[in-house]
Amino acid sequence: MDSVKDRVVKIVRILEKEYPGAHTLLAFETPLQILVATILSAQCTDARVNKLTPALFRKYPSVRAFAQADRAELELDVRPTGFFRNKTKSIIGAARKIEADFGGRVPATMAELLTLPGVARKTANIVLSSAFGRAEGIAVDVHVKRLSGRLGLSGRTDPEKIERDLLEIVPRKYWLDFNFLFVNHGRAVCPARKPKCPVCKLNALCPSAVL
Repeated sequence: MDSVKDRVVKIVRILEKEYPGAHTLLAFETPLQILVATILSAQCTDARVNKLTPALFRKYPSVRAFAQADRAELELDVRPTGFFRNKTKSIIGAARKIEADFGGRVPATMAELLTLPGVARKTANIVLSSAFGRAEGIAVDVHVKRLSGRLGLSGRTDPEKIERDLLEIVPRKYWLDFNFLFVNHGRAVCPARKPKCPVCKLNALCPSAVL
């Protein structure tokens, strides 16, 4: 019987064929933009964030612009993404920290990113992989959490504990794309409701498959 490490490699290789060139669906051009977009994507669809960010990034084109933003005005700007007060607080706080401690440049290490207000490991992992091509971990969002459970890769519910489980079984060379592959598959084939098990290319490797 294959070990879980062997099985996860087979899973990743299948998903690489299914979703070649998988990447974040959040639209961005700079590290600052992917940082802000990822903060806004919490409890919100990427599509809704992408609809809002072009105008947002024109209005606030720099770290300084976000750092000096009027809180009430920015709250109105990001309101459609939900939880707008907390997101506004995080964006302004992160921008001020970047300006004060990092010379106005979004930091490129996990340790430094985690010092920014509102930035936990999921956000930091997405910024590192998307903006800098660096993998210091695996971003665990709702899709990675759901698929990791269904595929028997982690029985945990806390994202950071799920990430620790994944880092033990997923070869490091796959860390960079792991989140993007799982997000694509979660949306296309394995949603929270009514997963499409009969057509899923992973069903032979999935203990939760219903055929």
